[in-house]
Amino acid sequence: MALSSRRDAPEPPDFSLLKRLARDQLIYLLEQLPGKKDLFIEADLMSPLDRIANVSTLKQHEVDKLYKLDNKPIVSLCDQLCFLIRPRIQTVKWIAEIVNVDKQAGRFRRYKIIFTPQKFCACETVLEEQGIYGDVSTDEWAFYLLPLDDDIISMELPEFFRDNFLEGDQRWVTTAARALHLLHSLYGPFSKAYGIGRCAKMTYETWRELVEEGEQKSQQPEIGSVFLVDRDVDFVTSLCSQVVYEGLVDDIFRIKCGSVQFGPDVTSSEKSLKVMLNSQDKVFNEIRNEHFSNVFGFLSQKARNLQTAYDKRRGMDIQQMKTFVSEELKGLKQEHRLLSLHIGASESIMKKKTKQDFQELLKTEHCESQNIWVFCSVCNVTATVSMIDSLRLLCLLSLTENGLLPKDYRSLKAQYLQSYGTEHLLTFANLRQLGLLVEQQPGETLTAMESKVGKLVNDKTAGKLTDAFSSLAKKGNFRGLSKKLALVPKSGGEYDLRTPRDMAYIFSGAYIPLSCKLIEQVLERDSWTGMEEVTRLLNGNEFAVTAGSNGTEVRPRTDSQNIILVMFLGGCTYSEISALRFLGRERGEEALFNN
Repeated sequence: MALSSRRDAPEPPDFSLLKRLARDQLIYLLEQLPGKKDLFIEADLMSPLDRIANVSTLKQHEVDKLYKLDNKPIVSLCDQLCFLIRPRIQTVKWIAEIVNVDKQAGRFRRYKIIFTPQKFCACETVLEEQGIYGDVSTDEWAFYLLPLDDDIISMELPEFFRDNFLEGDQRWVTTAARALHLLHSLYGPFSKAYGIGRCAKMTYETWRELVEEGEQKSQQPEIGSVFLVDRDVDFVTSLCSQVVYEGLVDDIFRIKCGSVQFGPDVTSSEKSLKVMLNSQDKVFNEIRNEHFSNVFGFLSQKARNLQTAYDKRRGMDIQQMKTFVSEELKGLKQEHRLLSLHIGASESIMKKKTKQDFQELLKTEHCESQNIWVFCSVCNVTATVSMIDSLRLLCLLSLTENGLLPKDYRSLKAQYLQSYGTEHLLTFANLRQLGLLVEQQPGETLTAMESKVGKLVNDKTAGKLTDAFSSLAKKGNFRGLSKKLALVPKSGGEYDLRTPRDMAYIFSGAYIPLSCKLIEQVLERDSWTGMEEVTRLLNGNEFAVTAGSNGTEVRPRTDSQNIILVMFLGGCTYSEISALRFLGRERGEEALFNN
């Protein structure tokens, strides 16, 4: 394979323990409401719950019927109702309405609300305001982490990004810290912790408080270090079109909770099929991190190898045929089925992603990431691609150019609103709030001045100047970061995507993802030392802490020290995961991902 390992990476920990703990706690909570009960489940909890406890497991613990919570009047005739929900005020108000309707009708039922991953005071306040606080029992299901693969675990909190980075609501910081504490308790202690970003620093500090408050256990660690990264540290990477196989599958079919729904165009039948995408799928595991240009070659070779394996049965005697059927045939059929699915998926991707407009989109993105001014090209491309891709391209242009010139911003905004409707005024306001799509302000031009002044004064003064400049406007400083971290590989001939030399392969050799480059540089240095200018451009909030620095014992280096947990606060892309897997193979380390 093109992405073969250079060094032996250690085996990741067994994350199935997280599933067992979550399942056992849920069963315990359900049993607190003895007897038959109907269970109402919030829509975005259906898939995660199915991975933890299937219908038969729930039935074993006296769950009679299951309903998807849809904020409509219920039809349940059961005398006990259990609600499994996120801590959302709107959902709590809906439950309160159900209880009050029953009370007015003179119907007595028992009600239980299970909040996950935690219960917030605001929800209990709503119960009090609606006059039903004494009529319902509430509990908390500490379901913080769901293992999606051998090296991927997810908090499955879709609202984390919006709440934290747009609304400024920091309620999920404690949740992230508790998730980290759970991993630290089961697979730690971590020898080192690194991070960058305001949310990352708050999460780290909250987690340390939990560690200090809890019981200190001595155990052999299975994870060496943890690296926390805020999503807003690197918006550029998350906005670039994905060209690795797993990323494209996500873009076209949408991977949800580790599975994907392939339609009739892929399955070559009249039915759709839900498929788990993980390392157990041998075909998928070998192509998931590959640049899409390499995928068809691999699948063709795999088909030939499979045919050769089938052909072995010719000329076999009875005993050999019996052995072949009992030991190999089932595995070959399963591999053949998976191969057919991924060939179908690749063909579907080819139809949608090899069109001229997509090629122009990629070309424009690569020009933006390489700091080539492409305003006219952006105007042309946004006229031919989808609404979302148009907006994504505008955000990329704004981020890489440190904002748009006011006249260009107004022109592009007017064109977009005319094409897609004035309701997107709120969209533009939200993007401005996030710093994704902004006009250049007078303060934006101070980056170069700041750099020069920094050389004339001491670090402390320079830091104060940096804070002052940062407060003038939200700025990306992408050009300065790209130059200092060499995010754009030097063009020395055509980039070989079959045997990539760096993480830039995930974007066809045009750009190394900033988030991954930061992780690489900090791990090589074992600190942020020597990266002061980079952290200033990223508005600081970086940290690097060794376990021994607070008086605890530093353990001798073991294989587990080569296992790094990377926690993206606000989500990550499959391209970033592929890049860090590549980095792990190059360094002989195992990268684990939590987002």
